Amino acid sequence: MTNQEDRNVFSTLLTVGGALTAFFIFSMASANAAVDSMVESATIDRIKPFGEVNIGSAPVAVASSGAADGKGTYSASCAACHASGAAGSPKLGDKAAWKARIAQGNSTLVDHAINGFKGMPAKGGNASLSDDDVKAAVTYMVDGSK
Repeated sequence: MTNQEDRNVFSTLLTVGGALTAFFIFSMASANAAVDSMVESATIDRIKPFGEVNIGSAPVAVASSGAADGKGTYSASCAACHASGAAGSPKLGDKAAWKARIAQGNSTLVDHAINGFKGMPAKGGNASLSDDDVKAAVTYMVDGSK
């Protein structure tokens, strides 16, 4: 073979070798892309939340008509705990549970209801209540538990 033929063969081998190399590189890249998407999918499945915590809805604000409505405030904001005795709260109408509390005086009960006391959040967790609304609800509960 001549020098020129050698160069052509060498050039052809380089071209074919380069094409094969490029094919190999691109085929590996697409295989890696498939593996990457599978890994990503598996990771998303592994870290997704498995449940939710539902603590109920926010307390309903009582529409103020000027005068505080103790029964309405109780129904909208206080009954969630004081109707069932949740977290040790005294149930409306339970004279024994209210006796010692009533003996502390209305001002103490109103202060505890407005500012919170032990497990009870301030204003029963409904910050939109006015102090007068809370006082009316305490009066309603005390009157219904004597």
